[in-house]
Amino acid sequence: MAVMRLVLISLVLIFLTVHRCMAGRLHVQGTKFVKDGQRVFLSGTNLAWVNYAHDFGNNQYSGVRTRFEQYLSQIHASGGNSIRVWLHIEGETSPHFNSQGYVDKTDAAGSLISDMRSFLHSARHYNIFVFFVLWNGAKKQSTHYRLDGLIKDSHKLQSYIDHCLKPMVSALKNEPALGGWEIMNEPEGELIPDHHSNNPCHDTSQLHNSGAGWEGHLYSAAQIQKFVNWQADAIRTTDPGAMVTVGVWNPKSNTDKFGFKNLYSDHCLTSAGGKAHGTLTFYQMHTYASNGHFDGYSPFQHHATEFGLNKPLVIGEFREESGTGKITDMYNYAYYYGYAGGWAWQAVDNNWSNIKTGIAWLKGRNDQQKGGLVGVHL
Repeated sequence: MAVMRLVLISLVLIFLTVHRCMAGRLHVQGTKFVKDGQRVFLSGTNLAWVNYAHDFGNNQYSGVRTRFEQYLSQIHASGGNSIRVWLHIEGETSPHFNSQGYVDKTDAAGSLISDMRSFLHSARHYNIFVFFVLWNGAKKQSTHYRLDGLIKDSHKLQSYIDHCLKPMVSALKNEPALGGWEIMNEPEGELIPDHHSNNPCHDTSQLHNSGAGWEGHLYSAAQIQKFVNWQADAIRTTDPGAMVTVGVWNPKSNTDKFGFKNLYSDHCLTSAGGKAHGTLTFYQMHTYASNGHFDGYSPFQHHATEFGLNKPLVIGEFREESGTGKITDMYNYAYYYGYAGGWAWQAVDNNWSNIKTGIAWLKGRNDQQKGGLVGVHL
């Protein structure tokens, strides 16, 4: 009987611990974000970089900390609660690669994790969630060969997972300001758009003349899916409560509606990479106007439910342009038309005052039937 009581007490303590962690942490319920029992809307901006690819690691954060904190303060004052920040990009300064293209540590100076932690502490002070973007597929530059090696070579990818990704996730998983991880920004920039396959997950013929592949037709859907799957699995096995996403360039690659295929569905990712936990916890679409108009698939032309997705959907990049409507209307649309968040592009830009106006439009909102709570407490 004494043993049984001890077992029951242990089970109760485990349940209470898990319940407390889930209660205080941002998590997913259906197509919504929830924290402390309340639906949450991620209202904020892209604070993608201060110095492109040179913000974190190698003791670089000390040189940009003041500017980052200025932006955090202004986002908080405007009522925002979240930001999207780029990390490795194409491996310019982190992680550290050896001469054979394998990752052997987080960065040369060993400061990457402490830099990120310092930033997260500042973000917590301002009640702002941080979503770190690991890689960038929207631009192919001089150090792309490092990223290329990770995408094409499983052993090199595993070296990154073992020597950088898992250590980062493990070290930072209990930081209250850590909102989540994005595996890659706009991988479609380097996607082969006209690949025909009997496997619908690998067939990109529906993206013919879509605009995908603008940096070169470099990788198949299967290669990108495996790249995402392995890293998502590493994050979610190291930290089961972590939020994970990919920032797609356009809804065309992230929905099974309108004649397209969701290349990032659970099935497509796990079948390509073989890792059971390598799935996304929420989806994220970007949308920009062309000639003053959004295309017919833009989130600003549809209610979120029209994309047929079963996870929260964030409009991860957008901006006010001539003919597209006011920035306040965009934030308002995201809030009331089923989306789980909206992040305009970007703080380090000449339209920052405009973005602050948009964020301020939602300051103090807490419509639990529509968008949710904006003023979170970390």
